[in-house]
Amino acid sequence: MSYMKLRNFYYHTFILNFFILFCSIDLANAKGVPESFADLAEKLSPSVVNISTTTVIEQKSREMPSFPPGSPFEDFFKQFDKPGNKKRRAQSLGSGFIIDETGYIITNNHVIDNAEKIMVILFDDTSFEATVVGKDPKTDVALLKIDPKKIKLKAVKFGNSNKLRVGDWVMAIGNPFGFGGTVTAGIVSARGRNLSGSYDDYIQTDASINRGNSGGPLFDMKGNVVGINTAIFSQSGGSVGIGFAVSSNLAKQVTDQLKQYGRTKRGWLGVLIQEISEEIAEGLGMKTARGALVSSATEGGPAEKAGVKTGDVIIKFNNTEIKNMKELPRVVAGTPVGKSVPLVILRNGKEITLNVTLGELELAEKENLIGKTSKKNVKSKEYDKLGFSAEELSEENKSKFKLKNINTGVLITAVKNDSSAQNAGLSPGMVIIRVGQVEVNSLDVIDEAIKNAIKQERKALLLLVKVDNGTRFIALELK
Repeated sequence: MSYMKLRNFYYHTFILNFFILFCSIDLANAKGVPESFADLAEKLSPSVVNISTTTVIEQKSREMPSFPPGSPFEDFFKQFDKPGNKKRRAQSLGSGFIIDETGYIITNNHVIDNAEKIMVILFDDTSFEATVVGKDPKTDVALLKIDPKKIKLKAVKFGNSNKLRVGDWVMAIGNPFGFGGTVTAGIVSARGRNLSGSYDDYIQTDASINRGNSGGPLFDMKGNVVGINTAIFSQSGGSVGIGFAVSSNLAKQVTDQLKQYGRTKRGWLGVLIQEISEEIAEGLGMKTARGALVSSATEGGPAEKAGVKTGDVIIKFNNTEIKNMKELPRVVAGTPVGKSVPLVILRNGKEITLNVTLGELELAEKENLIGKTSKKNVKSKEYDKLGFSAEELSEENKSKFKLKNINTGVLITAVKNDSSAQNAGLSPGMVIIRVGQVEVNSLDVIDEAIKNAIKQERKALLLLVKVDNGTRFIALELK
């Protein structure tokens, strides 16, 4: 064999061996399908409990038909007419899990809400009456306490739900349809799902979750709790492979507060925000739609005190990037009350860093501060091409449109069908407060804003309008 052939032989042999070694290492690090969930289920099942609740339900008595006095049917129907409302006791079942050997148990708020009596049944069928330490309807989490006496309870630990990846294996244990100790398995289908609440952070899984699973744990393959099984998406009421669990990071945050205070103490920024659409982003001169747009700042609230203004875009909170509106309430709520944090905003295309000291959401709600906004509002004309008419505020038109607590602004009096104004969502009775970053104190401001937008070749004009339930930004397309 010649020298060149020998060299090529060794070279190709080296490459082949390196490829085989590389593939072997990659396969060794890959997470394969578990051979069995039996060991994990056997280890964790004693920490999962069944929860039975008794609730008093008031039933209204049925109304009987009325008949003229002396009718032969009158006496007949009277025997069925029982005045007053009836009360009956209804029982329901759910799941929970032990997080502390002293008797602390987590479940869903909807499992124990309005319950007159709560019984916790352990893995060995021992039962205890439980008391409610605290509950949080916003995240559907509740913390219970039992007195285990001399029984040694087996607790489980929370894992880091942020480390979960779509496709990771998970296992659910619960009490579906009253069948205790049921184990199901599946994968993480999605993360960070928002169903309806401001503080939602759900893990979506295809592990079978049915009625009665509510409040039970969702485990990772290390045996750590990564979620609280809460809801299913189903037309029939049975599992169709779309289940949701409150993420463990959110649940731990809430239960720590319930354990310490008996209630939640969420951080409060004091802003009304809205999503930034592509049209709104273009109106603000932003290259991409990101962050949370401040439609108003609560008067006297933490944000206003820090210098936040209507029209600012919050892009970072406490060094966490805010990609969209839904992320901000969750991040703020998880920040300790009274903590001073950096807040990065976009204002007139420039990044500004402010320092804000958070208030407490629950106290703000009690004091009815939510929804009270700064009194920074603001004048008449027909904008035919845009499809709306407006006029200065007066006592007459304020009375006509039943406008209260509005002293300045431009009132929209008419909107044409199939116009830019109608398509954008404008309607008579709305008051234009700002155009872009400028407060509207006359129609001249709107005229000037339209001229500048056309000059800069912008496709839309950003308006802040006063509506029945507060304020919101509207991107008005310029045609």
